[in-house]
Parts: sequence; C-alpha cells; structure tokens
Amino acid sequence: MSKVIAITGAARGIGLATARALKAAGATVVIGDIDEAAVKEAAEALGVTGLLVDVTSRESFTAFLDRAEDAAGPLDVLVNNAGIMPIGPVTDESDADARRCVDINLHGVMLGTKLALGRMLPRGRGHIVNVASVAGVMFTPGLALYNATKAAVLAFTEATRLEVRDRGVHVGAVLPTFTNTELVAGTASPKGQRNCEPEDIAAAVVALIARPRPQVVVPKKLGTQVKVSALLPERLRWAMSRRLGLDKIFLEYDPDARKEYDARIRSQG
Repeated sequence: MSKVIAITGAARGIGLATARALKAAGATVVIGDIDEAAVKEAAEALGVTGLLVDVTSRESFTAFLDRAEDAAGPLDVLVNNAGIMPIGPVTDESDADARRCVDINLHGVMLGTKLALGRMLPRGRGHIVNVASVAGVMFTPGLALYNATKAAVLAFTEATRLEVRDRGVHVGAVLPTFTNTELVAGTASPKGQRNCEPEDIAAAVVALIARPRPQVVVPKKLGTQVKVSALLPERLRWAMSRRLGLDKIFLEYDPDARKEYDARIRSQG
C-alpha cells in the first residue's frame, strides 16, 4: 500500500494499532495526538512521524496536516480516530463533558474532514475514514453523550460521501463494537460476547482503504444483527438488550477502574 496516511488519536488504542497495521501494509504513516509525550513515544517505537494535534482547533489541525505533508508528501488518506467516551447516567453528565465530547468526537471529525477535502478535492483523489461506532446506531443507557456524537458522525460521513462521490474522493466510516481499549475500562462485556481487540478494528481500516465502501461494522457479523434489530418491535429490542446486560453496562461500572482515563480526557486541551 503506497499511500501517505495521517491518523488522529493515535498515541494508543485503535489509532496506534491502525498505524502499526498500515505501516506493515507498506503505507507511510504520520500519527497525531493531543498527548504530545505519548505520541512521540509511540512514533519512535513504530518508526513513524508523530505530531501534536488538537482536533478541536482549526489552527492545530491545519498545522498537523501541513507538517504531515512536509514530512511524508501529499496526503492520500486521513483517518479521523480521535474520540472520548464519558459514561454514566444522563442526569450526571456535566455540561463541560457534553461540550468536550461533542467538540472532539463530532466537531473534530467534521473539521478534519473539511480540511482534508480542501487538499484532496483539487487533486481529484483521496480517502477519509471516520472511526464512528456501533453506538451510533444502537443506543444504550449510560452512553447518551457518546451515542449522540457517533450517530452524528455517521450522518455527517454519509452526507459528505454523497456530496463528493463523483469527485475522486472516498469518504467512509468504520463502526467498531466493544473494543478492549481504555474507553471501556471498568465496564463488563455484553453477556455471551467477546470484545474486539484494537487490531481487529485496524484490520478493518486497512481493508476499507484497500476497497472503499460507505461503512464497515466490526465484527462483520454484527452488521447483519444491527440491520435485523432495526426491523424488530421496540419491546423485543429492549428485551434483547436486557438479556445481554446492555441496560446496565454503562450505569453499573467500576469508577476506580476508569479514574485514570476520566481524569485524562477531562484535563487535556
């Protein structure tokens, strides 16, 4: 894969796994993150360029893309991966958490997409991959903020895809399910289901870049379940959610296990 690819939120988790997989596939990779020390350490370990980026700032995101192209050449692909996931009862969600979640998860994707399109459309080529979530189509108690932002990311991605589809630029979304990163720290897995690993999501991103499509659900079999579930009566959907434990997973969790993650997402920026 002879492409120049920039990835946000890539100091750890899905972003880092994606950088590793794309480099292994032959791409020239540039990673960015708001945690400058962590992204520098990750970049050194991978042997790629690592840069500071605050996806909520036009100035910072523009500088990131400029420096990425200076280091690696014209950008072929942008992977908008940066995101945060505060959890808990909707009545306990602070206004600050709400604003930050929307600013990073949604506005960051919108900003990155617009800035990348400004470079790609004049060239008549390029690809933007937005890391959304199954949470954008399946809604869960205790996850209202995250659900809202990821649903909006899917709507934005699809509308943008349709707008530029005949201009040489691909736009698509990856929808992971529960994945073993710090975002799910302190929570249980749905009953009878195994969490994905970051490498599973990374493989899906690599495949999507190789063969552009509007959306990819990970794991693939869950995509069929999502479509079937949407056709079921609400009463049956809720019964299935309760059977899986989804009615409590993000309400009854271990706050101590999330303490480090929660402190970090609220202090950065």
